[in-house]
Amino acid sequence: MTAQPNPAAPPAEAAAARPATPRYALYFAPPAQSPLWRFGSAVLGYDAEAGTPPAPLALRRFDAARWSEITAEPRRYGFHATLKAPFRLAPGRREAELTAACARFAGNRAGFACPGVTLASIGRFLALRLAAPSAALDRLAAGAVAALDEFRAPMTEAEREKRLRAPLTPRQREYLDRWGYPYVLDDFRFHMTLTGPLEDEERALAEAELAEHFAASGGDGPLIVREIALYRQETGPFRLIARFPFGS
Repeated sequence: MTAQPNPAAPPAEAAAARPATPRYALYFAPPAQSPLWRFGSAVLGYDAEAGTPPAPLALRRFDAARWSEITAEPRRYGFHATLKAPFRLAPGRREAELTAACARFAGNRAGFACPGVTLASIGRFLALRLAAPSAALDRLAAGAVAALDEFRAPMTEAEREKRLRAPLTPRQREYLDRWGYPYVLDDFRFHMTLTGPLEDEERALAEAELAEHFAASGGDGPLIVREIALYRQETGPFRLIARFPFGS
């Protein structure tokens, strides 16, 4: 099958100037023209496919500067749901090989529908979560974790120590050491992050703000999953560099 490259991605002649160790991630990303993508990109103030800021939200409870601070952390990654968490390429591996593996992975799958997403608190931050569990999404994420792991460089000690600052269960520690990320397989929870961590009062205000915009966005219908997306981070935020339709 053939991937659908992002026409806004840097041209080939710019590739030689990239840092030696970019990071990659395999994500679910709604179609670029979908209400859900437009909503998430507007919330974050960044369209990861176009590489530009979209029209800003018309905020009622926050000024633009504070909202930019609230969304700074998820803006670095672009609007998405994680399938294979960010990683550097293993020694000897090339981006073209990774892209080909993503294409093979997607080509062997068929699209499916999930319940819609709803706004929810996850700890101290706000995100969109599925209205009901989806075994098909769980299988997709588990498959991506395993299928692309040969391309993942081992964690550095600093990266591992950073992950261990979070309270992890014994199983999550095992996943971290085996897969480079603790929230996989049985601990995978589909979500699309919208804010950084917030204190209770401000989180309640942000939730009310987002609930109004989400209700007006038209993005609350069934979630149709029929492609995956490869993101790359160089020196700035992650960019969506290719989409891979299922079953092509």
